[in-house]
Amino acid sequence: MNILNKKILVTGADGFIGSHLTEHLVRAGADVRAFVCYNSFNSWGWLDDADSNVKSSLDVFAGDIRDPHGVRTAMQGCDVVLHLAALIAIPYSYHSPDTYIDTNVKGTLNVVQAARELGVERVVHTSTSEVYGTARFVPITEEHPLQGQSPYSASKIGADQIAQSFYHSFNTPVATIRPFNTYGPRQSARAVIPTIITQVASGAQQIKLGAVHPTRDFNYVRDTVRGFIAVAECDAALGQVVNIGSNYEISVGDTAALIAELMGRQVEFTSDEQRMRPAGSEVERLWADNSRAKALTGWEPEYPGIAGLRNGLQETIDWFSQPDNLRRYKAGIYNI
Repeated sequence: MNILNKKILVTGADGFIGSHLTEHLVRAGADVRAFVCYNSFNSWGWLDDADSNVKSSLDVFAGDIRDPHGVRTAMQGCDVVLHLAALIAIPYSYHSPDTYIDTNVKGTLNVVQAARELGVERVVHTSTSEVYGTARFVPITEEHPLQGQSPYSASKIGADQIAQSFYHSFNTPVATIRPFNTYGPRQSARAVIPTIITQVASGAQQIKLGAVHPTRDFNYVRDTVRGFIAVAECDAALGQVVNIGSNYEISVGDTAALIAELMGRQVEFTSDEQRMRPAGSEVERLWADNSRAKALTGWEPEYPGIAGLRNGLQETIDWFSQPDNLRRYKAGIYNI
C-alpha cells in the first residue's frame, strides 16, 4: 500500500512525534487529517509552528481520543489511521493512573472499533519499548515478555492487546509499531535528553538527573517517522508487532556526558530524588532487535550507532539552543 495516495488520519498530531510525522506526510504530498486535542486556546500544539504551506494543507480535527463519537467522526472518510494519541509521561502515570487507562486503553479501543465499523484499510497502533520492562535478554525481540513496571507501561500493554485482539477477532487491519526511545526537536522536558539539554543551554552548572545507570536505545525522530510510514505501507506487518530501534545501547550517564561534550560545557551531574522512579518500576535496560522491521519493511535507521546518536543529538541541541525554542521550556523545574 502506498499511503501517500490515501486519506490519512494522524491522532496525536499535535504532539512531539505526531507533529513530525504529520509535517513529513504533508510535505510528501499526502492528504492528512490531523487529530489534535481540543482546548479552549484553539492550539494545534506543535503544528502551530509548522510552515504556513503545511498548515494550509491540513484538515484539522479538534477532539478527545477518549470520546468514541468524536473519534468515529474524525475517522470518517479516512483510509489509513496512524494512532499516536496517548498519555506518555511515566512519572505522571504514578500520579494519575486512571487517566492513562481512559486515554491509552479506551482511546485505542475507540480507534479500532471505529476502524472496524467504517472499513478503514489500515490502522497503525503505537506501542512503546516500555512494555518490555527491564530486558530479560538482549537485544529485545518482539517475543520478549511484556512487563508492566509502571501504570503507563501497563496501560500501553492493555492498548496493544486491544489492538491485536481486533485483528484476531474481526480481521481489522491493524499493525503495531513499537518505537524505542525517540528523541529530537520538540520533545517534552519530561524526557531525559531534553532535560539535560535545556539545563545546560540555560547555563546550569549542576545538571539534575534521575538514575544514570539504566541503558536506552535512542532513536532520532526522523527514523521513527520513517518507521511509521514503512509499517503502514507493509501488508506483511498486519497483525504483527514491529520494533523500531537503532540496535544500539547506551547508558543515561554516558548520554549525558556526550551531550555536555557536544555543547562544549563542563558541568556536574547530580542525583535528584524526585526524578527517581520507584526501584521496582525503573526499566534498567532497553536494547532493540530491529531485524523484523528490516525483514518485513526494509526499514533501518539512518542514525545508527554512536555516530548516528552524535548526529541526532547535535541536531537536537541546535534546535533547543535557539532562544525562541528554549524559552518554551522551564529548565529549572522538574517536569513530570
